[in-house]
Amino acid sequence: MYIKNKIKHMKNLFKIKFLLMAGFIFLIPSCSNDFLDRPPEDSYNVADFYQTVDQVNAGTNHLYSKPWFNFITNVAWCIGELSSGNGRTWDPRNGDFDNFAVTGQHGTLTQSWESLYAVVAQANSVINTLPTAVSADVPQDVVNNALGEARFIRATAYFYLVRIFGSVPIIADNTKYVAQPFVPRNAVEDVYEFIKRDYQFAIDNCYEDLRGSNYEVNAKVSSGSAKAMLSKIYLYEENYSMAYQLADEVINSGEFKLYGGDAEDGDPTGSYYDLFLTANNNNPESIFALQWSNSGQYSEGNGLQSLFAQAGITGFSDGYSAIGPSIDLQNAYEDQEKDLRYYATIMDPGSYYPDLNGGYTVSETVDHQGTNKGIKKYVVGNAATNGGGAQQSYPNNTYILRYGELLLIHAEAALMGGGPIVNGVNSFNKVRRRAGLEDIPNPTLEDVFHERRIELAFEFEFWYDVVRRGPAFAIDFLSTTERGTYNDDTTPPTIESEMYTPTVSDLLFPYPSNEIQNNPALLEEPVPYDFDSE
Repeated sequence: MYIKNKIKHMKNLFKIKFLLMAGFIFLIPSCSNDFLDRPPEDSYNVADFYQTVDQVNAGTNHLYSKPWFNFITNVAWCIGELSSGNGRTWDPRNGDFDNFAVTGQHGTLTQSWESLYAVVAQANSVINTLPTAVSADVPQDVVNNALGEARFIRATAYFYLVRIFGSVPIIADNTKYVAQPFVPRNAVEDVYEFIKRDYQFAIDNCYEDLRGSNYEVNAKVSSGSAKAMLSKIYLYEENYSMAYQLADEVINSGEFKLYGGDAEDGDPTGSYYDLFLTANNNNPESIFALQWSNSGQYSEGNGLQSLFAQAGITGFSDGYSAIGPSIDLQNAYEDQEKDLRYYATIMDPGSYYPDLNGGYTVSETVDHQGTNKGIKKYVVGNAATNGGGAQQSYPNNTYILRYGELLLIHAEAALMGGGPIVNGVNSFNKVRRRAGLEDIPNPTLEDVFHERRIELAFEFEFWYDVVRRGPAFAIDFLSTTERGTYNDDTTPPTIESEMYTPTVSDLLFPYPSNEIQNNPALLEEPVPYDFDSE
């Protein structure tokens, strides 16, 4: 029954992608600056909601979009790409991420805390309200699936929080803390344990799925999505046997496919480039992606194009070229002509993109932030050719995890002793073949690290990949990463070099100053989390 319910209702729910419905908007807690806020008690009547299968399924829609907006649009790329050295900027504010000068007073950093805790708060609202408010007429599998989705998304928000800030407060029910001015932070290992429990709940309760050609029904996460994310958590914990086992189970399930390439579990209808076209939202490679609306309303659509695109591409007055692909990243491609990912990620002068606005030729003078190149990934064009949207609000998904990365998790875990190396090598080379590159018969950990950098460039992961390899590696790598610009007054252009050396303390970001002011407990030692209280 649950599969029948799922297919029937998913088609209805995603016909207009995650547009927040007028009949549902009153249920959603506000994205307040205070992560302990809860909605006013008179803002909705739960007795009037969660009465049908459609309402329960709709009850998690907002968790895939609006509360993530500020983090994805304004922060994720600053941390993932600027701090890692994949990108660079002259912007005096976000340049602080380039040169490790971010303080607790930094407004962009503050948005990461606010946005991610807004995700937590809204997930908590579903988790803590649904079980008692739902009608007895709604099948239990529908309820369990919705709770699994909410816990999956809460876990993902905490995964970002712990990687950015380290020890953070675990909030499982916001209503318990509203009257408390001091909320202790919890140890990093407890945050990871909390995350693992949420993903395990999602594995046990979300629908099983098989991603097919009807992309509309692929939008929400599944049991397999949770297993894939849990595999990544174990990779971070260096539990390589569990990381390998879970990744292997997802691979063997056949639920997801590599979009394009010659791999036996690939989907030949797509390609790496096609992954990032709006028409291919929720393709078979998508394990978890944020779902953005084509409504054109601010914060309901994807804002990345506004920042990444060159002026004139979007059809609006945005297109700020706020970040450029660093010289270091450009040089990291082993073969720019052969590696299909280069064209899909970086715009060269004179390159032609037939799908972009019905045909677009990159200016010969393109020069994002002194790099003499532009950004293509997440740049999708004007509303007329891109399925709608408006300035700072576009309908293309944002990937959080896709199958290409899972194959690299599988490969890394195997190389680190978690499983048969031959299987990991096979997964690694599937990714390379899809990119148009030759197999590496005996890849090393360095090869996997490099492949992750190229495969996931401008998907906001590289900073975390660098840091998780340990302080000695991270400081050495980051301090030798070229963050400079080209001097076009010389022929050929020369590099005006910029390199910055972080300290160990720079590998985690400071708590926002206003959060410390509101909650001084953030400056106290972490306390154990009481898992028995759940």
